Amino acid sequence: MSKPVLSDPITLRLPVDVLAAIEAIAATSERPRSWVMVRAMRYYLATEGKDILAIERAREGMRQGKSQDMGRLLDELDTLNKDDAA
Repeated sequence: MSKPVLSDPITLRLPVDVLAAIEAIAATSERPRSWVMVRAMRYYLATEGKDILAIERAREGMRQGKSQDMGRLLDELDTLNKDDAA
């Protein structure tokens, strides 16, 4: 397996309790704390971070006029449901 391309080192200050939890997990899993922190950040980016970016894309779409009236959308869905039921 090839090694990932890494950034330059960064400095990060953490609350003492967060660092203690990271160190405990690192020791238990016999991994470096940077491994634990990268996994935690990737999880965040894949969940809450992804949601934040999706919301911003939707806001940008609305600013560009790419939106639809909710009442009209619900009417279209009702029409589709009636057509499917027939």
